[in-house]
Amino acid sequence: MILTVTLNTALDITYRVPALAPHTSHRVEEVVERPGGKGLNVARVLSALGHETVVTGFAGGPAGALLRQRLAPLPPHDALVEIAGTTRRTIAVVDGSTGDTTQLNEPGPVIAPEEWAALLDRYTALLASARAVALCGSLPPGLHVGAYAELVRRARAAEVPVLLDTSGEPLRRGVAARPDLVKPNAAELAQLTGGRDPLYAAHDARRRGAHAVIASLGPAGLLAVTPEGSWQAAPPAPAAGNPTGAGDSAVAALLAGLVEGLPWPR
Repeated sequence: MILTVTLNTALDITYRVPALAPHTSHRVEEVVERPGGKGLNVARVLSALGHETVVTGFAGGPAGALLRQRLAPLPPHDALVEIAGTTRRTIAVVDGSTGDTTQLNEPGPVIAPEEWAALLDRYTALLASARAVALCGSLPPGLHVGAYAELVRRARAAEVPVLLDTSGEPLRRGVAARPDLVKPNAAELAQLTGGRDPLYAAHDARRRGAHAVIASLGPAGLLAVTPEGSWQAAPPAPAAGNPTGAGDSAVAALLAGLVEGLPWPR
C-alpha cells in the first residue's frame, strides 16, 4: 500500500456564489463538504489510479468527526489519530461569473506531545507494509518545525521511499533529512534556496539533501531534476477552471510512477 500523512487535515467546505463582490451579502447556490488536507487529496487520486492507500494524521472535534464520516465510504483507509482539539475548516468561495476561487484556511488545532507520540507510533507501524509514503501540507500548531524531518528519517530507516510536499522551515529541515523526492512549487523552491531560476534552485535543493526534485511551475508545467537527468514538461494549452488540487494530483501521479518503477520522462 501507499501511505499518505496529513498532519493538518481539514474539512473542506466549498461555497458557490453567482458573483463574489467585497462588502456585500451573498446568496450561496451550492455547498459541498469533503475530507481535505493535501495528503487526503493525494490518497483519493491514488485510489482512483488503482492503488491501495492508507491515510494517517490527526482528526478531532465535530469537524474531525464529519471529516471521518465523509472519508468512510471512500477507498483510502482511515488510520487517523484522534485528538482533543478540533480539526480546522477550509472555506473556498467559487465565483460563478469568473470561475475564480477565494480560499480561507484556518490554522488547525494545537497538537499535544502525547498526540504526536501516538502519531509516531502509528506511522512507524504503518511503514512496515508501505511501498512509499507522502508527507504533505502544513504543520498544525504545537508541532516542532522538524516534525517532517523526523518522519523522513523514520521512513529512510524502514527503507520506504518518501516524498515531501511542504513549505518554509519544515521543508528546509525535511530536505536536510534526505527525502527521496520533494515537490515544491516555484515560490517554495525559491524560499528554500534563495535562487529565482527554478533549474538552479532545484539543483541547489538536491545539494541540500533531496535525492530528486520535482518543481511545479504553474502554467509552465513541471521541472524534474534527478540523479538520472533533468526534464521539463508543460501542458500544450492553459488549463481552464479552478486549479486547486492540481499540485496534490501531481504528487499522487509521482508516487504512482515511483512504486510502478516508471522512468522519469514517463
